[in-house]
Amino acid sequence: MANVKTRFAPSPTGRMHVGNLRTALYEYLIAKHEGGTFMLRIEDTDQERFVEGAVDIINRTLQKAGLTYDEGPDKDGGVGPYVQSERQKAGIYAKYAKMLIDKGQAYYCFCTKERLEGLKQNIDGKEIVVYDKHCLHLSKEEIEANLAAGKPYVIRQNTPNEGTTKFVDEVYGEIEVPNSELDDMILIKSDGFPTYNFANVVDDHTMGITHVVRGNEYLSSSPKYNRLYDAFGWEVPIYIHCPLITDEEHRKLSKRSGHSSFEDLLDQGFIPEAIVNYVALLGWCPTDNREIFSLEELVEAFDYHHMSKSPAVFDIQKLKWMNGEYLKAMDEERFYELARPYLEEALGTGLDLRKIAAMVRTRIEVFPDIAEQVDFFKELPDYDVSLFANKKWKVTPEKALKVLQDLLPVFEQTESYTNDDLYGVLRNYSEEEGVKVGFVVWPVRIALSGKAVTPAGATEIMEVLGKEESLGRIAAAIEKLNAAQ
Repeated sequence: MANVKTRFAPSPTGRMHVGNLRTALYEYLIAKHEGGTFMLRIEDTDQERFVEGAVDIINRTLQKAGLTYDEGPDKDGGVGPYVQSERQKAGIYAKYAKMLIDKGQAYYCFCTKERLEGLKQNIDGKEIVVYDKHCLHLSKEEIEANLAAGKPYVIRQNTPNEGTTKFVDEVYGEIEVPNSELDDMILIKSDGFPTYNFANVVDDHTMGITHVVRGNEYLSSSPKYNRLYDAFGWEVPIYIHCPLITDEEHRKLSKRSGHSSFEDLLDQGFIPEAIVNYVALLGWCPTDNREIFSLEELVEAFDYHHMSKSPAVFDIQKLKWMNGEYLKAMDEERFYELARPYLEEALGTGLDLRKIAAMVRTRIEVFPDIAEQVDFFKELPDYDVSLFANKKWKVTPEKALKVLQDLLPVFEQTESYTNDDLYGVLRNYSEEEGVKVGFVVWPVRIALSGKAVTPAGATEIMEVLGKEESLGRIAAAIEKLNAAQ
């Protein structure tokens, strides 16, 4: 195709689900990989599900994810409006529905709710209305009389009962469906708004969309779309249906999972680049099995022919790992700016947060991990003297007591509380005592933090705590150890 054009067409119904983000991402990658056009269209024809502020969420999500569209509500590319309710007001859908009526491919249906209730059938345990084409057989005079009387109506597609409808999906291959399984779906609802399926087809054609990307839950609807394309005599776009996204229990990823939307994940301390990178791999695999990609690298590498049919498992632990890799590689200044709110919440502003940020950068996977890593800076936790024991360094609580008692007066006399100078004190003591420096560092670090695992070494912690607080904690540890003798 000379000009590849894709569209992201979300409904403004709330936060953007991970599946919708993946659809937007794949559409963006397909367009950009081919040097084509990526378009945003807002599908707000379902007024009952419309959520105030949801359009802002869509725009905010695309912006944070880096998915800049070339055409959209605020970027006219000559095929607008780009909001379906505005297209409905402009009479676009009524025009094309009337065109189908004139061709015998659609018809007015005046059936009441009561009559439709009587047509319900139990299919696979569900009660479904199977329409019987009753209104297809109304005379022209009856139709005109009903319209003149203002009788409520919908417009239905006239689907043949015989034969089959075939279509080809780039992921799932050729699919054939008996026409007897396709109902005469509603194209225009009684409120004058188009149904999702009808508006989708009309908009995709009139806006020049070449590739349609969507979740595989729409596979069953594709024959209906194709019947409409055939009815109009339009070229069918390339279909690319994405596999289902499940949770770790192999159930459809739902809002109850707590991480089903882009903004859920941002709230949980993930960064946009890592989310986008991970979502790209939910259904697509690069030929070299690489995992870390920038958005620009994804544009270069993405090929929808390597998408999978199998459900993609959303593994939150894998995403955390990936997010951690991004944090390790992040520019120090940006990391600090992103980490600072979490540091301030955990510690206030009295300490050197920039130094603490540098300590935790390679030790966290998401920003909320910071609190547990650094809480001891604010307040020493209550700890047991057994923590001073260390098999590797052959430290016992008794030996730890001697080390701390020997070092306390030395630290009291030390004027420079920089990491390098403090470490020199420990190294000199270890040489004088004929022990490894780790033997000395361990009890000091426990005394300062009350933890076996810390984001930094003993002397780095002392530098941040300062002289007075460091001496106070070492003295308290000596008292604790003496009391345990």
